[in-house]
Amino acid sequence: MLSSNFKSLVGIMETLRSKDGCAWDNEQTHESLKSCLIEEVYEIVDAVDSKDHEHLREELADLFFLIIFYCKIADDSNNFDINSMLEVCLEKMTRRHPHVFGDKTAQDASEALDQWNEIKKKERESKQSDKNSTKSIVDNVPNHMPALQKAQKIQEKVARVGFDWEVIEDVIAKVHEELEEVKEAINNKEKEPIAEEIGDLLFAVVNISRFLKLDSEDLLRKSISKFTGRFKKVEMRVAALGKKIEECSLSELDGIWNEIKR
Repeated sequence: MLSSNFKSLVGIMETLRSKDGCAWDNEQTHESLKSCLIEEVYEIVDAVDSKDHEHLREELADLFFLIIFYCKIADDSNNFDINSMLEVCLEKMTRRHPHVFGDKTAQDASEALDQWNEIKKKERESKQSDKNSTKSIVDNVPNHMPALQKAQKIQEKVARVGFDWEVIEDVIAKVHEELEEVKEAINNKEKEPIAEEIGDLLFAVVNISRFLKLDSEDLLRKSISKFTGRFKKVEMRVAALGKKIEECSLSELDGIWNEIKR
């Protein structure tokens, strides 16, 4: 069933990109589809957060089709096809799980992850050797990754080579230090230092979640969701009073907000 459906889906893409296919599909490039790709990934995240399995299945289908789309564009340019992409995936996943497909052992998930990271490190070193380059361990983080996620990924990478705090108290102390520097910059009323210090503070806060093995991007997304949910309730409460929200004083809104929080 899987093989039949997969071949049918590839066939649909070949038809869409054919001479008598869809004009829009034929015009697309890897570059033009980037925004669609990012949007689909975030829609998958939304579906996961909402625990809507039907929605998740639908969004995964959209992403899967986009992957086939990308492979077809590459094939049309004689770069690679979907079969060679699958071969890369199969070889990579087998190589990175030596405790399953090889002679290595891993007692738990942590050991398995350590093996995975070590294998990835060797892969990078091999590529750098082939290109006679000296890349940094922080060079392999995607430029377009969301800032919080990118900060945490970089922190994780440098922590693996020993550049890390020893205890959580030191991480918290660093946050307090950065906050004091923000206050100092504000007191000096210098715009550029204020912006720089706020950035440093955000980076330090991410380090707390990273040190505690929490996902800072996910934590902030949940906080945003909590805030918007509460604010919508404030709007509903104000509307029930027959008023517009902009007509309410800050003290009124604070009072309603605090009632909703309880």
